[in-house]
Amino acid sequence: MKIRFAVEKDLKQIIELCRLHAAFEQANFENNDKEGLLSKYLFKEDSCIQCLVVEEEKELLGYATFFKQFSTWNANYYVYLDCLFLKENTRGKGVGFQIMEEIKAYAKAQDCKMIQWQTPNFNTNAINFYKKIGAEAKNKERFFWNV
Repeated sequence: MKIRFAVEKDLKQIIELCRLHAAFEQANFENNDKEGLLSKYLFKEDSCIQCLVVEEEKELLGYATFFKQFSTWNANYYVYLDCLFLKENTRGKGVGFQIMEEIKAYAKAQDCKMIQWQTPNFNTNAINFYKKIGAEAKNKERFFWNV
């Protein structure tokens, strides 16, 4: 398996991974011009969003998206890991750890001292994995306000 940054030809497979990810997290997934929107946001020249993919024999088996954000409280930048998803047959093979190491290297290169993310409380495998790599949990409620 190879971990690399996504390119535009990956879009259809990334969208399918997003659909699988939403189903795994028991969330709705609307296919409202995902290809156009992701192309616009992931691949424009000055995009701040990074996307890693896991590839084996031209098939994408997982992805992670992340970007740099600012914390007023900490008076510093951090990397926010928006999505990390691996197909079920890819889990447990060290790929998640490799992706996290890639994101950690990106964070260091961006002079960020922290990576933040969230996962559903029912995703005990992910929670155990994150604790295994030394991450700490902070319980908060996440709110959504449609505008």
